[in-house]
Amino acid sequence: MIVDAHQHFWRLDRSDYGWLQPQLGILYRDHLPQDFEPLLEANDVWATVLVQAAATEDETRYLLELAAAHPFVAGVVGWVEFEADDAAQRMAALVACGHGRLKGLRPMLQDIADPQWILKPQLDAAFAAMIEQDLTFDALATPQLLRPVMERLRRHPDLRAIIDHAGKPDIAGGAFSLWAEDIARLAGETAACCKLSGLLTEAHAGAGVDALDRYVAHVFACFGPKRVVWGSDWPVLNRASDYGRWLAVARELVRRHAPGYETEVFGTNAIALYGLEAGLIATASTARP
Repeated sequence: MIVDAHQHFWRLDRSDYGWLQPQLGILYRDHLPQDFEPLLEANDVWATVLVQAAATEDETRYLLELAAAHPFVAGVVGWVEFEADDAAQRMAALVACGHGRLKGLRPMLQDIADPQWILKPQLDAAFAAMIEQDLTFDALATPQLLRPVMERLRRHPDLRAIIDHAGKPDIAGGAFSLWAEDIARLAGETAACCKLSGLLTEAHAGAGVDALDRYVAHVFACFGPKRVVWGSDWPVLNRASDYGRWLAVARELVRRHAPGYETEVFGTNAIALYGLEAGLIATASTARP
């Protein structure tokens, strides 16, 4: 049962993807379920977690509509205005709108100018509301944001959380030590999980297993195989590779560094983290033509 724990959809005419510009080439077009589902079928991926790509609540509602129409989407990680005085009420409204499909929230930390933003006291109520609503926090953190994220997570030990794209280490630049130190601290001092996703995008062109090896080895050494989940980061992945190749690279890395835990990393860890319905995932898979 393979679950892709991190993928995106977007439609250009929605006009709420400010970061999505023509210079991004292959990404600058619609990426929708009809583009993605053949890849899932070809690679025997049963279900996905659909993650926000715009800092608007309207986009989250749009993603929930897509999830309702496409059974392979087992859950949605959306966005809410964390700084709003009524953040808790906004979350509750999105949860109600999703009819069980909203599984988490993700502020776009890497796009916020203030690296200490996540530590603002006015965000305390929003994080408390996430716990109350049983939502998972996705941390879109670059290496310089790992320490502030760790500080926030230490304030909320009951919050389920995951570090997207392993904290986006600069693999292409060969940077390792500072990222590795902070990832180790975060793994040791919080209960957060880590996504094995987005790493080819951070590496040099044509990178494969060997270029990623020491980074992935460190992730498993720090988090252990029961706190790591696999995701494709499609379609951002397309800038560096393709779906089948990344899945093959990830499988080899898991074989090297977490042998015997393939089922967990590629499926059951994500089901537990996001509270996905395993029965519905199986039904969606068997319903394919």
